[in-house]
Amino acid sequence: MSAVPRGAGVRKQQRLLSIGEVLAELQPDFADVTHSKLRFLEDQGLVEPERTPSGYRKFSPQDVERLRLVLALQRDRYMPLRVIREYLDAVDRGLQPPEVPGGAPRAPRVVSSNGVPEAGRYAPGRELRLTRDELIEATGAGTDLLSALESFGLVSVGPGGWYGTDALEVATVAAELSGFGIEARHLRAFRTAAEREVSLVEQVVSPLRRQRQAGAEARAAETAREISALCVRLHATLVRQALGGGAG
Repeated sequence: MSAVPRGAGVRKQQRLLSIGEVLAELQPDFADVTHSKLRFLEDQGLVEPERTPSGYRKFSPQDVERLRLVLALQRDRYMPLRVIREYLDAVDRGLQPPEVPGGAPRAPRVVSSNGVPEAGRYAPGRELRLTRDELIEATGAGTDLLSALESFGLVSVGPGGWYGTDALEVATVAAELSGFGIEARHLRAFRTAAEREVSLVEQVVSPLRRQRQAGAEARAAETAREISALCVRLHATLVRQALGGGAG
């Protein structure tokens, strides 16, 4: 069963549906759904359709899929609305929802692709938001290690007091490195190197951003990603070569 996050960020580019059109979409699968049911789910905060100046509800495709999920959880898993709200909250925060009612949501696992940690791939299109306790539990970093990472500027809390994907990745790697006796203070060199790489990328990207042609910002962002990926590859190769793992 797929989980659908709130999609307000893309609504302006999509055709919005009236409540009658939403009913037509849902009733083939949920015959008992009514106008009153949809309004009730909105009152419970489970969906937030836009409103026209006249007060009419307008639903995005994401709203419709979110309603479909709510109705399916009620019908197939017999979840009460309180549990569904917690389930959707986990989805909205980029977490993996609990598999069973009453279970706790989990942070996405950090995996590696070409040696680069990637947590975001488990929450595509969603902004991961973790509490401090969730971050500690997900990474095994421990309170002291997390505090040390923060003191050295390697992990920082974001808007609203949430920790995001970067914090999850850094804390996960730092926790694994700590098993080899590598402490947070030893990782400051990585931050310094990263800042130097950013300066190098900016030298190339800044002129692209200043161009007035359409799509200049997108090209600049893509260029930054490409250069960053090359920097990571180069760094990994040089470390491997220095350790004697390369042909030279």
